[in-house]
Amino acid sequence: MTLVGTAWLADRLEDPGIRVLDVRWYLADHDLGRRQYANAHLPGAVFLDLEDDLSDTARSGEGRHPLPDPHVLARRLGALGIGTGHTVVAYDHGPSAIAARAWWLLRHIGHPDVRVLDGGMSAWEAAGLPTTDLLPSHEPTTFEVRVREGDTASMAEVAARGDAVLLDARAPERYRGEVEPVDPIPGHIPGAVNLPFDELVGVDQRLLDTDKLRARFAAAGVNERTATIASCGSGVTACHLILSAVAAGLPEPRLSPGSYSQWSRADMPVER
Repeated sequence: MTLVGTAWLADRLEDPGIRVLDVRWYLADHDLGRRQYANAHLPGAVFLDLEDDLSDTARSGEGRHPLPDPHVLARRLGALGIGTGHTVVAYDHGPSAIAARAWWLLRHIGHPDVRVLDGGMSAWEAAGLPTTDLLPSHEPTTFEVRVREGDTASMAEVAARGDAVLLDARAPERYRGEVEPVDPIPGHIPGAVNLPFDELVGVDQRLLDTDKLRARFAAAGVNERTATIASCGSGVTACHLILSAVAAGLPEPRLSPGSYSQWSRADMPVER
């Protein structure tokens, strides 16, 4: 199971085997998610920050949101009471792009059971379910690291990808090079196919149904036999493409962790 609904999670919030991650984060205001968490969050949820916990921004040459050290992340999770034996559910405000980053990362470092709350906080509030400002007090535990192999693609592997389809999850205007708010050069990696992540959700912030997801991927040249690499600006919303592909029953794409933010800073060719 990749996605869970609000009713599923509401029925299990008191289960000691469940741990909930609030990972709300916004590009325009990096501290907004933390403030929102302090004001109201799902009962029992702990907070992880995209830049402080789900990235290692001190690493240079690997894009704007380099992957964190697996053991550092595991210690942080353990300190928050999240162990290998827990079922973990991650949520953001919706449409689950940051939650998908948490989902991908926990699986990358070896967690066997992590899921995303479909629709996130927006869906939870729309369902009239309870929130709290109380901080949880889970007992610290151990998170065992078992890093998955073969789920990422380096910049060199992206450049020499052969027949693999390279997807770009960014907004169409950024992909086309008409605007670029954060990276030094507008445009995209040559040959990349634009599949904006926010076109994979409905107005309710939930993922589209399987048939519609498959149709979106098919239009981008992806099917059950396609080798695929997911990219975006910095390896965050690309995880939403991976989540969506898995939810649609398609082969799991590899992640380009540095994505365009690494590519555009490395004197590599750019298309517009």
